[in-house]
Amino acid sequence: MSNEFDKNRARQGRSGTPVLVVLLVALALAALVWVGVEMYGEQIAPAPQDRIDGASATPAAPAPEAPSN
Repeated sequence: MSNEFDKNRARQGRSGTPVLVVLLVALALAALVWVGVEMYGEQIAPAPQDRIDGASATPAAPAPEAPSN
């Protein structure tokens, strides 16, 4: 018995969506979701407090005076 197949029907992966296209579309969708989550995170983040060189913007309490004797 001779097994003869048409060369186009015997190949795998010729019909359907190419894997590269599926991977690129999935990567693009993941990037869009990431951008959306970043924007949402910026919107719900608490407002930063004003800081100058890592110090608080509110003035510090004056140093206690030394007792005079």
